[in-house]
Amino acid sequence: MNLLLRPATLDDLSALVELENRCFEPPRLGRQQFRWMLVEANASLKVAGGDGQILGYALVLFRQDSTLGRLHSIATDPRARGNGIGQRLLEAAEACAREHQCAYLRLEVCPESRQAVALFERNGYSSLGLLPDFFPDHRDALRLEKRVVCHPQALQRHVPYYHQTTEFTCGPACLLMAMGALDGSISGNHQDELRLWREASSVHMPGGHGGCGPHGLALAAWRRGYRVRLHLSHQGPLFLDEVRDAGKREVILQAHEDFCSALQDTDIEQHLSDELDLGPLLEAGGQPLVLVDGHRRSRSRAPHWVLVTDYDRAFVYLHDPNAERSLQRRPQDCQHVPVTHQEFERISRFGRAKQRAAVVLYPKP
Repeated sequence: MNLLLRPATLDDLSALVELENRCFEPPRLGRQQFRWMLVEANASLKVAGGDGQILGYALVLFRQDSTLGRLHSIATDPRARGNGIGQRLLEAAEACAREHQCAYLRLEVCPESRQAVALFERNGYSSLGLLPDFFPDHRDALRLEKRVVCHPQALQRHVPYYHQTTEFTCGPACLLMAMGALDGSISGNHQDELRLWREASSVHMPGGHGGCGPHGLALAAWRRGYRVRLHLSHQGPLFLDEVRDAGKREVILQAHEDFCSALQDTDIEQHLSDELDLGPLLEAGGQPLVLVDGHRRSRSRAPHWVLVTDYDRAFVYLHDPNAERSLQRRPQDCQHVPVTHQEFERISRFGRAKQRAAVVLYPKP
């Protein structure tokens, strides 16, 4: 079959409605809904044609400033199934998502639609769980998702992944990954993670165990022989304006002053700037740890350390050490996570003052 994939036009409305009626039970998309998708919606509607007729379509929806696209529906004429049309349409939908700088494509499908579920699973879609009473007719839905952007490994550097073992050791986990990238003999374990946390903790958490600040992490890396650059947008201790307890404020100030005093006896480079240009840092062999807004990256509102592994024109790639709290949930999905440059600019500013902090490790001299 000579199959042509192309963007849908308003001339296709009647054929799309007929195809929708042949493929799905009510409720279905109608003429006005298809028109809205073509004219007003932030969407892509591709059709597959052959012999002068439309044999299938794929509809993908997008949200502004989001790396998540939604495959609203994909349909193949029952009379033309078995010719690979569904596969071609799915590949076209994924390509369109990448063109819109979407790193993930998500969909909902009825679990009883076994052919559709099999198609998605063959193409690498994984389950995010069952959604009860999802469809208008009260059927359940299976939510599936796939990462459609793969890490290009432009720098050809292996960056190991280390999953933090406590909820307060994201900084030490990132430090272990950075050291592992620069020195392959370092694998890291729970004891190393806690030892680094004890060295670098700055007690800035609202409650519970203290987290690790940039000064402490920089010192811990320097003590292990790495060349270190410290990038800060503010000189003072982080999050001090968000701590109401006077006693805790005093502890944070004392810890910060102690770290600053220790930094004076090192050759750690300190850069005070609101800008963080990742390109030159990575190209010079650096491995940046960046503090991000935890609410944007996970289900936690606490600030969170991630490790930047690479970048290209479209994305910054991150290792996120906290799989439990990550929106992606699984360790394999938390490696080389693609984030657009615009989104990275947003998440790498945190707190009321929109502060920035990064610790960059370089190979040992």
